Formats: sequence, structure tokens, C-alpha cells
Amino acid sequence: MTDTEDRKRRSDEARSAFGSRVGLAAPVDTESSTTSEFAVPEGLALMRAPRVPTESETTSEFALPEGLGTAPPPPAETEGSAFNPPSTYQAKQAPPAFTPPNGIPSVSLHRDVPWQDRMRTMLRMPVTERPAPEQVHRHDDDTGPAVPRVLDLTLRIGELLLAGGEGAEDVEGAMFAVCRSYGLDRCEPTVTFTLLSISHQPSLVEDPVTASRTVRRRGTDYTRLAAVYQLVDDLSDDETHISLEESYRRLAEIRRNRHPYPTWVLNAASGLLAGSASVLVGGGLLVFVAAAVGAMLGDRLAWKCADRGLPEFYQFTVAAMPPAAMGVALTLAHADVKASAVITGGLFALLPGRALVAGVQDGLTGFYITASARLLEVLYFFVGIVTGVLVVLYFGVQLGAKLNPDAALVLTDRPLLQITASLGLSLAFAVLLQQERSTVLLVTLNGGVAWVVYGAMHYAGDISPVASTAAAAGLVGLFGQLLSRYRFASALPYITAAIGPLLPGSATYFGLLAIAQNEVDKGLLSLSKAVALAMAIAIGVNLGSEISRLFLRVGSAEKRRAAKRTRGF
Repeated sequence: MTDTEDRKRRSDEARSAFGSRVGLAAPVDTESSTTSEFAVPEGLALMRAPRVPTESETTSEFALPEGLGTAPPPPAETEGSAFNPPSTYQAKQAPPAFTPPNGIPSVSLHRDVPWQDRMRTMLRMPVTERPAPEQVHRHDDDTGPAVPRVLDLTLRIGELLLAGGEGAEDVEGAMFAVCRSYGLDRCEPTVTFTLLSISHQPSLVEDPVTASRTVRRRGTDYTRLAAVYQLVDDLSDDETHISLEESYRRLAEIRRNRHPYPTWVLNAASGLLAGSASVLVGGGLLVFVAAAVGAMLGDRLAWKCADRGLPEFYQFTVAAMPPAAMGVALTLAHADVKASAVITGGLFALLPGRALVAGVQDGLTGFYITASARLLEVLYFFVGIVTGVLVVLYFGVQLGAKLNPDAALVLTDRPLLQITASLGLSLAFAVLLQQERSTVLLVTLNGGVAWVVYGAMHYAGDISPVASTAAAAGLVGLFGQLLSRYRFASALPYITAAIGPLLPGSATYFGLLAIAQNEVDKGLLSLSKAVALAMAIAIGVNLGSEISRLFLRVGSAEKRRAAKRTRGF
């Protein structure tokens, strides 16, 4: 091959490679030319070949490859998106915002309002509308008390209140008051029958702190209950500076305090209660003594069972047997006394009026789980009483005791004696509840007034016993609430003992007696009457308390919010 032919071949190959790079058609091969295997075939001349970098070029790893253009913009959000306003949205017709134009109206809670009402008002508000607590320094340093310690103190105070028989709403109010007194806002207390819990969330972006406590033992001591209320009242007062350590010290003293009355006084009070109740339903002096002895024996047996660790069901069963045995014994001895009055007096000392009132109150205020548990507890106690009395009555009937379930108990021609008996019954009930000596006289007078109202309506006015009981219990609740608001204390010490004369002891006894004598229909009818009377007492007490808050509003400037319901929705 000559130099001329070699140069021609090289020129043809260069033109072919250039044409492939720029998308031109390759030249037609001639006989003297050689077709390159990298040449673009015919028909694909318009396709753009990828650019091949040369050895001298350096390709960046961050460079955008050819053929990969800019990504298309995302499609516009549809009208249904939560982040896109609708097409019909206009600023002039904007819907109202969460915060009103003039701001959320502030809630003014006067300092002369009892802390119970202030706490109820805020508990029934949404969290976002509650007024923030004022920063009150109740600690030594500026950092504030530890949140877990404040929550622990709150739970311990709530435990004493719940174990003492206080209603769930009042327990929540006390717990909320303790937290706010130490500057902890955004607290949510929760109260059930055996469990207390409270949650504190410092802000919307911080994790909440939650603590709980279980209430395992319950005891009736209204002196301790009043001391706890006094502690909460002092903590809620801005002028009283109580540190966290001082609160723990006072709470420990409250726990260590002994009962105000010795054991022999309590035993004598149970006898006085049963004897006064037997006189209230028509008994005489002998009936008074028999009922008192039977009640004191039952009280001692119940204490022995408690020392042995037996549940309260068996304690009530054992305590109901001695009064029933005394009545059956007097009947077998053919004594000219009303044995039914003896047994009825013994039942008055056992009927769980305190738990019944607390259970119905929780149900009326919306705490249905706690109310169901309390009423179930009342049912168990009642079944225990029924079991103890029925066992004794059954053996008495088998031995030939002539007990008349249709006998009339109450005599209407001795109102002064009955009023005196009602005062004695309320006095004994107050002592059994371990009340402060300063409240015994007031609750005794409240019980006497309750019986006067009941007697005037039922005996003089010939009104049904259920309506008369409800009216008398409502008056008891009204007076008790006024006294508690006057003293900034719990209403239970002024109410529970005063409803003693209204308890359905006679209806319960006659129902049990009829069942023991195989007259089940009469027995169930009498027991249903007893249940109706008990519910009338509980509802009347709660209604009287609500009336005092709703209309009288002693020192209260705010309405208590409640759940709004219309026709079941």
C-alpha cells in the first residue's frame, strides 16, 4: 500500500467516526474502503450517540448525567388536603379561629371562695381554659420542688381522703389543689375505688410525669379527715407558706394520730345507737337494754374477727347475729316486749349508710366506675347482714318463736320520746365515726331536725315514707353543706351521722323475717321498700348539697360546669 492510499484510508475512517458522533450518515463503502464496526448503521443516523469522555476529561461524581433532566415539579395539592385551603376560601369569610378575637375570657376565682368550689370549677374546665397558678415560693431554693415529690404528697393526701369515705369528685379537687399550690399546672388527677393516679405535663413538648397509688385499707376516722382538709386549706391559702417538708411532717402527724375515743367508748356508743333506734320504732326500757346488749356483743365479735384478718363480709355477718338472737330469746321467753324492735335496733348500727351516700353521690357526679364499686360494696355488706339475721331467725322459727312480720312498730303518740331517741342515735353515730368533739353537737342537732321533718311529713301530713325520707335527707344535706362551707371543711362529718334516724332498719328486718317464714313475696316487697328508702336518703343528701351550691352560693362567684346532655346525646 502506497502512502497516498494509506492517507486516504485514514481520512475516510476519521470522517466516519465524526459522522457517528454528530449523528450524520456514514459514507457509502467503496471497494477500497473498510467499514468500521463502530459506525452508525443506516436508519439510525438521527439518533444522538452518548458523549464518550476522552482520556483528558475528568467526570465529576456529582455531575448530572446527560439524558437526566430536571425533575418535573410535584403536582399541586388537591382541595381535600389538610394543608391546602379550599378554592372557595376567602379571608373576609374566614372561619372563627381557636382563640377568639378578644382572647379567652379569664376566670376570676375569689379568694374568699372555699377551695373545694374553686377546684371543682377548674376541674370541669378544659385544660386550655384553666387559669395558670400564681407562682408562690413554698420551697427553700428558686428551682422549685421536685415534681415526683409533689405528686407523691398529692397521692398520699388523696389516699387518706378516699379511705375515709370522701367522694371521688372531692378527692380529685383536693389533689388538684395540692398540685396547684406548688405551682404545677396541667395536672390531671384520676380517682377510682381503689386506685389513685395523677399526671403532670410541664408543656406540650415535654414528656408527662405520672404517678399512682393503690388504696388497700379503709377506715372511718372523720377526725383524720378533718385534719387532712385543714392541711389542704392551708396549702391553698397564699398567706400560709408551707414548704414541702412541712407538708410531709404534718401528713405524718395526721397518720400517727390516735383515734379521739377509746375502745370502750366506741362499744358503748354502738349500744346507745341500737337502743335509741329500738325506742325510735316503738320499744320501751327493756327493749332498749336488750338492743344495746345485743349490739355491744355484735361489736365485740366483729372486732375479734377483724383482729383475725377476716373480710368485712364476715364481720357484718357475725355482728348481725347477737341482736337477732336477743330478739328471738325474748320471744321464746314470752316476755311482754317487742322482739322486732330489738332486732331492728341492732340493724340500725350495721346498715352502711356512709358507703351508700358516697356511692350515690359518685354516680350523680359522673364517676360511674367508682359509684358501681361503692354500691357493690354496700350490696356485699347488706348480704352479710341478711345472712347473719336469717340464720338466727330460721333457727328461732324452728324452735317455735312466734315472730309476726305484719306487726306495726312505730307509735305516733310519743313524738318527744322519738325526738330524744333520734338525738341519741345521731350522737352515738357521730362517736362511732370518730368525729371531732366540736362537731358532735352540731350533727346531733341536725339529726334531730331530720327526724322532726320526717315525722311531720309522714305521720302528721300522711305523706309517703319515701318522699318524707327524701325531704328530710335533703334538709340534712343542705345544713351539712352550709356548715362545711362555713368552716371550710368536709361535709361528711355534718351529714353522715345525721341520716342515722332515717335508715330503713324496720323495713329491712320485716323483709328478712318474711323470707325466714317462707313468705318470699312479702319479704321481697319489704326489702324493695328498704332499697327505695336508702336511695331516697342518698339522693336527698346529694340534692341538698347541690342546692346549697346552686342557689345560695355562699362566697362563690363562679358556676360549676358540668357535662351538657340533651335527649340522651
